[in-house]
Amino acid sequence: MSTTPSAPSGFLSKIGPKHMVSTLITMILVFGELNFGIVGGFGRMVAALGTCMVVEAVLSKAVIGRTVPLLSAYISGNSMVILLKPQDVLWPFALGAAMAISSKYVLRWRGRHLWNPTNLAICVLLLIAPSVSAILSHEWGNAWTTNAIVWVVGLIVVQRAKVLHISIAYVLAFLALAGLRAWHLDLPYLTEAAPLTGPMYQLLVFFMITDPATTVATRRGRISVAVGIAVLEHILRLGADSQAAWATPFQTAPALFALFFLGPIAKVVSLELQARDSEPSPLTGKVAA
Repeated sequence: MSTTPSAPSGFLSKIGPKHMVSTLITMILVFGELNFGIVGGFGRMVAALGTCMVVEAVLSKAVIGRTVPLLSAYISGNSMVILLKPQDVLWPFALGAAMAISSKYVLRWRGRHLWNPTNLAICVLLLIAPSVSAILSHEWGNAWTTNAIVWVVGLIVVQRAKVLHISIAYVLAFLALAGLRAWHLDLPYLTEAAPLTGPMYQLLVFFMITDPATTVATRRGRISVAVGIAVLEHILRLGADSQAAWATPFQTAPALFALFFLGPIAKVVSLELQARDSEPSPLTGKVAA
């Protein structure tokens, strides 16, 4: 006789995916600031976190009639502080934070938002204001202790949130395609694989592509989308390496742009398939299994 594993009880039962992600985001922020000074000033945190939380509170009250918990706003604000590095100005943090949270209430399909908020905001800023916007890159370094801690905790987070398969699918696809790029460009393999240890990829792997609100419905679909994002990123990077004009706008953050383009398309398809399957058959009146 089969038995069903018991659900976590007590304190663990109260810890959801967003709590796990917020823990990882906070840890990356703390380690990054202590070791590399990635924050760059208290004003940036005030602009990003403050705007995220105020906009979330106002829009949730206006749109759905109640103020929602601000944990998502906290995650989005901290992610922007970690990744976005404008040139001595604060307005990109405030504008990006406003865009990130607003997108959840404006850019919707069948009642669900389509973009990971931080991903959308950063990509839009890189496109509309490239002269003052930049992404954290080499400042993070490749210290094995910091990366080991982040990856261990990150893997625990996604395993607890039951989205480990998404992260693994992306990482394996990225590493395989890194080998292909290294061969094509005649470069050392580690040159192409090393970006995976940077903050942009760590947030992508453990937070953005695993965001429960914007992932597709099925396990197979989530794995396919993760691999698809790695493939699209591979194409964008090859385009940038060959100095193709079409790839120039995306060369600063190909991984983020790959999710920006492919993620919403996959979500719309998933929502439409779910809607179709939930509609009664005109012949039998039954909902598809």
